[in-house]
Amino acid sequence: MAENAPSAAAAPQRNPLRWLLWLAAALAVGAAVYWLGWARPHEADGAAGRRARASNAPTPVATATVTRQTIRSTLNALGTVTPVDTVTVQAQVSGQLTQVAFTEGRTVRRGDFLAQIDPRPYEAALAQAQGQLLKDQAMLGQARMDLVRYQQLAEKNSINRQQAEDQKWVVQQDEGVVKVDEAQVQTARINLGYCRIVAPTDGRIGLRLVDPGNLVQTGASATGLAVITRMQPMSVVFVLPEDSLAVVLARQHAGAALPVQAYDRSGTRLLDTGALQAIDSQINTSTGTVNLKAQFPNEAGNLFPNQFVNVVLRVDEQQDAVAVPTAAVQRGSNGSFAYRVDGDGKVAVAPVQLGPVDGERAAVISGLQPGDEVVVDGADKLRDGARVSLRNAAAH
Repeated sequence: MAENAPSAAAAPQRNPLRWLLWLAAALAVGAAVYWLGWARPHEADGAAGRRARASNAPTPVATATVTRQTIRSTLNALGTVTPVDTVTVQAQVSGQLTQVAFTEGRTVRRGDFLAQIDPRPYEAALAQAQGQLLKDQAMLGQARMDLVRYQQLAEKNSINRQQAEDQKWVVQQDEGVVKVDEAQVQTARINLGYCRIVAPTDGRIGLRLVDPGNLVQTGASATGLAVITRMQPMSVVFVLPEDSLAVVLARQHAGAALPVQAYDRSGTRLLDTGALQAIDSQINTSTGTVNLKAQFPNEAGNLFPNQFVNVVLRVDEQQDAVAVPTAAVQRGSNGSFAYRVDGDGKVAVAPVQLGPVDGERAAVISGLQPGDEVVVDGADKLRDGARVSLRNAAAH
């Protein structure tokens, strides 16, 4: 029957989306097989090869040549210029200041006239003391004459011997009075001399502190006339850590004169050169430092009282020492060492024993010889036997 026959239009058809998904999956599997089986092993081989080539490449370094030169070991400190002598000119007698003869800021010599106090009261006191002395000397002369007469009369029994003895005591009393009078005259003469004020020491005199016409007084609390500061020589007091004291004492006990240089605040201009003079007897427990004093001739006058200076104390010196830049010295578990460059372009570890250090140079007691090339830059990338290339070799 015609209505029961199957229709050709009802036959099943292929799904194109499913076919595309299967194709994409097959391609992905093929790519993975390719990567794991061939590409990745070849890439790993290439990286290993590059690493091997890099490990064999020489390390660029900078070097310096070991030389012979003088090495000075120094200690640096901050110091204060301190005068050897500072004297405040004081009046030694009271009175009115009638004259000031000095020029402020000028150099004076011991004994130079500086100022004058009204001398008239002290001239009168001297005249009075001299008059009293003359009076008492006359009384002493009369007493001595009476003593001679009494002694003669006593020998003739004309008077009592006790009277002669009493006269002897009168003479001694008058002699004592005359001695007191002589001392009074000397005191009055000294006080009169104090009216003329002179420089007690050599040095530079400062600003005037009292003007003429003022009444000056004596005593520690009285105002001085001026301050004289001795400028030559000049001292500098500076401090060092207590850890540095041992080497200074060792050199001092050995009889070495330790040179000291004073530089300006910037540390660039040398002001003067002197020598260590003294070390304080105690360490400051609150700061862990000790005071030291150096003395300078100060002939050029570059050092001024209370000036701050940079001090360089030379504690040791080695002439014609084997010298190496401090940048070449490395620290290891076995001590100090340096990388020495051999002739075949490789480095070798050279243990070194160091002596004094002078800034960027150090004396080598053992381990290196003049002419050796040592690494001064790039040592952190090296090991014993490593190959190096010199990028900026320099002789020091």
